[in-house]
Amino acid sequence: MSGVIDSIERAQLRRVPSFQAGDRVRVHFQVVEGTRRRTRVFEGVVLKRQGSGVRETFTVRKQSFGVGVERTFPVHSPKIERIEVAARGDVRRAKLYYLRERVGRASRVRERRWSGAEEVIQPGLISEEGAMPPDDAPRPGEEELAEQTAAEEAAAEDGAGGDAPAEGGETAPEPAAEADVAPAEPEPDSEAAGDDDQQGS
Repeated sequence: MSGVIDSIERAQLRRVPSFQAGDRVRVHFQVVEGTRRRTRVFEGVVLKRQGSGVRETFTVRKQSFGVGVERTFPVHSPKIERIEVAARGDVRRAKLYYLRERVGRASRVRERRWSGAEEVIQPGLISEEGAMPPDDAPRPGEEELAEQTAAEEAAAEDGAGGDAPAEGGETAPEPAAEADVAPAEPEPDSEAAGDDDQQGS
C-alpha cells in the first residue's frame, strides 16, 4: 500500500529552484475571490524549510509597515505559480527564528556575494505521468458524465411532461383518441328554422 501512496505523491512533485533559509524569495501564488483568480506576490526572507517530499513547506517573513508578517507555503502546491530567488543569504543556520525579535536594519540578512550561476527552472511537474490536471481543466471522465447526466435529465423531462401538473395545480386535459370521439350532431339548417317560424305564424 505504501508503494501506491509513494507513486501518487511522486507524481505531484513540482520543479522549484533551490533555496534555503536566509534567501530572499518572491512567491507568486493564486488567490481565488469568488469566480475570479489573480496572482499575488509575497516577498521576504525564508525563515525555515522543513519536511520532505510532497509535504515539504517553507516559511517566509517580511516587514509590512513595521509589523512582521509570516506565511507558510507548501513547496509543491499547485496554487504557487513560481518561486523567484531574489538574493542568497549568508547564514549558518537552518532556522532563523532570531529574526522575529529584531526590527528594522537589524532584521536584515547579509547577502552572499557570489553563489555561482543561477539554475533556470521551468515551472511544472517533475513527472507529468499520472499527475492530476489543473483546477480549471476537467477531470478524466467528467465530460462523459456530464453528457450522460444531461441526456438522463432531458429524458426524464420528456417522460414526465404529460404527467406534470399545470401551474394552477390542475392536470392538463389529455387529448382524446380519434376512435373514442363521438360524431357531432348536425345543427338545424337556417331554412328549416325559417319554415318553422312561418308555420307558427
